[in-house]
Amino acid sequence: MRKIDCHVHIVGDGSSGSGCWFRLPGLWKKFLGRMMIKGVGLPVSSLKRDMDKLYSENLARQVRESSLDAAVILAQDIPRSDDGEPMESEAQFYVPNEYVAELAKRHEEFIPACSIHPNRPDAMDELEKCIELKMPVLKLLPNCLNIDYSDKKFVPFWNRMAEAGMILLSHTGGEMTVKVFNPEDANPAKLVTPLDCGVTVIAAHCAGRSGLFDPNWTPDLLEMFKKHPNLYGDNSAVATPNRARTIKPILPSEVQQRIIHGSDYPVPVGGLGPWLMGHLSFGDCWKTRKVKNIIERDYLLKRYSGFDTATFTRMDELIQKSGMMSRDDA
Repeated sequence: MRKIDCHVHIVGDGSSGSGCWFRLPGLWKKFLGRMMIKGVGLPVSSLKRDMDKLYSENLARQVRESSLDAAVILAQDIPRSDDGEPMESEAQFYVPNEYVAELAKRHEEFIPACSIHPNRPDAMDELEKCIELKMPVLKLLPNCLNIDYSDKKFVPFWNRMAEAGMILLSHTGGEMTVKVFNPEDANPAKLVTPLDCGVTVIAAHCAGRSGLFDPNWTPDLLEMFKKHPNLYGDNSAVATPNRARTIKPILPSEVQQRIIHGSDYPVPVGGLGPWLMGHLSFGDCWKTRKVKNIIERDYLLKRYSGFDTATFTRMDELIQKSGMMSRDDA
């Protein structure tokens, strides 16, 4: 089984004809953008030119030079109104499915994940296209895209995903980076409809807090594990100060059987949060500070914090079980 990072964001500026774009509205978003781009080892000037090439090639190199074998790279759709109308002006970035699929053909380290708002008028056609492209994962931020998974009109969409074996990687819990429409849409309880349709679901961030006053839905997710054998959680971004408190409840061995490794790249990670929470020794915290490759740094932080080997290979197990991507494709 390959060791896989299941949660890696692609960002681009369209300079290669990719169709990608991003916006950094306001001083706080500009600060975050600069911090993230410097954190992955790119110059701040790349925010203004050649982002497509610089970002994707730098990411492929970091995966290649890490202890991991591959990364699931994520497309990003735009929000839709309740009537299905696009709300592009409300989005901060966009990454087309075709671009992610192309990157995965170009770099053997990448596994493509599509993003399709189920309220798009062409959602079923786009889903078929992504199935044909052998994209084994679909990534959504329901609270930021205005998606209520419990809406019954999406049942045919979930049924087709389940039939194809496509995995749903869904944001759960708090969110501080992208605009939120309805925080309640990130409640893991909303995942019951796709789960009941037979979709394998990964709850990103294990439904933990991001902001100080976010609801903590991690205990609810752990209860859902008992009822839904097709439900998992990823530990993406828990090696950050604001999410490190999610580590403790997902470390017990019986819970780790449902946990999958993810980084949330390019979100900066470090040992301060896990150390303050008592999951990391000062020595290990200090050692990881010297690791410039943040794909590798996040891997080491998870290892030192107590996540077992199976959490790193579980994504490959699910992908192989899905039947959407063969060993030859990988």
